[in-house]
Amino acid sequence: MLGSRQALHRVALGSASAASLAFLSTTLLSKSSDDHIPSLGYTWTHTGFLDAFDAKAVRRGYQVYKEVCATCHSLEKIHFRELQGVTHSSKELIEMASEIDVVDGPNDEGEMFERPGKLSDPLPKPYANEEAGRAANGGALPPDLSLMAKARHGGVDYIFALLTGYCEAPAGKVMLPGLYYNPYFAGGAIAMPPPLQDGQVTYPDGTEATTSQMARDVSVFLNWAAEPEHDERKLQGFKYLTVLGLTLAVTGYYKRFRWSTLKTRKISYVN
Repeated sequence: MLGSRQALHRVALGSASAASLAFLSTTLLSKSSDDHIPSLGYTWTHTGFLDAFDAKAVRRGYQVYKEVCATCHSLEKIHFRELQGVTHSSKELIEMASEIDVVDGPNDEGEMFERPGKLSDPLPKPYANEEAGRAANGGALPPDLSLMAKARHGGVDYIFALLTGYCEAPAGKVMLPGLYYNPYFAGGAIAMPPPLQDGQVTYPDGTEATTSQMARDVSVFLNWAAEPEHDERKLQGFKYLTVLGLTLAVTGYYKRFRWSTLKTRKISYVN
């Protein structure tokens, strides 16, 4: 009888171990089944409970976007006015907006016309339409980056990993002409060539423009672009929680001490 129990115990342990190994293998395979490496978790200065975006990093990131990324990618949901006080002053933004020509109208005669840009205008698109974008990029349409930090698993970590993850394709990986190997991109083959190189931009604040620095700055900027209300939301949330805490403290004090004489009073009825 004792030997049977020991045998059953060994079988149960073996089954549990096999189930654990199968679960672990399934988990690892599910993460690798898309033929790409999941992005790592990096440290960012704005992800804390009360942390705000680094204004200098956002401004440098906008410079990288404007000088490098904007040649192919749009940022349709961001207007010049939203950059006010974040990356540039009002005067700088007015000058920047006035440098572009915007098609507006119709006028009183029913015709479209061009005018200088205003703060209420969105950032300019690199292509007039989708067909022009595909024609200029061999059939691949560069996506809009307004919500890229929200549209991809990993968010800002994915953007940074993608920008810095270009490398030679491993043995046996067949790359079609016009595609580049990036292990962080689904499928491993991406039509966008490596966009960043050391010294590609010159930062006014003297920061060394290495590939990783530029990738980090533009990742922060794109994260801000996906949620420009980020800092204000945290500030308002802190205010609400502070007021709520004070209200609870005052309410507790009032209940405990103001009503203590009534709650501890004993009423006796005499016949």
